Amino acid sequence: MKTNTILIIFVSVVVLAAVGYMLTSAEDPEVYLEKIEAERERQYKFIRYNIDSPLSDEQKQNFKELDFYPIDPLYKVKARLISNEEKRMREVPMTDGSVEKYIEHSYAEFELNGKTNRLLLLQSVDEKDMRNFFLAFADETSGRDTYGGGRYINVRQDGKTSITIDFNLAYNPYCAYNPDYACPLPPKENLLNISIEAGEKNYKD
Repeated sequence: MKTNTILIIFVSVVVLAAVGYMLTSAEDPEVYLEKIEAERERQYKFIRYNIDSPLSDEQKQNFKELDFYPIDPLYKVKARLISNEEKRMREVPMTDGSVEKYIEHSYAEFELNGKTNRLLLLQSVDEKDMRNFFLAFADETSGRDTYGGGRYINVRQDGKTSITIDFNLAYNPYCAYNPDYACPLPPKENLLNISIEAGEKNYKD
């Protein structure tokens, strides 16, 4: 058998294996929807029943449901992780005028709604797992359909230079339910000029 024929066969096998891997490793759409719905149900039960819920006892009695955008897989994005070499300490303003310290860890850069976007990933000074980050952001829906003080996502590094951000998992801070709580405000780097129509909407009691 000629060398070039063997090479063609080898390349074909590699390509087929790669395609097969992508098809089998891709998350099943129904499984993905079920996972997001399960997380939303968990959030509801926590807000409705948990002793650490931000709702008062009176609010809990009238609480029926959380309001979300429809689940949209397009808002689950793979971002490039750009390390912040200096890892400076950041005093993040809180809704009550105080500040809370976080580490400016990395930037996540991704394409969404036809634009390249960049978000600053913060890390708690007490975080034990260096792959976990806190993401606070605001967008064009803030103050309209979603809480004016922004929303949060807990993100986890899943590649050497990449991280997945699923905006379908965006949730409200405690102060969206109860102004007696103090919550971190999104840093100026995370004020997006696009609409993120995914995740939790504003709470209405």
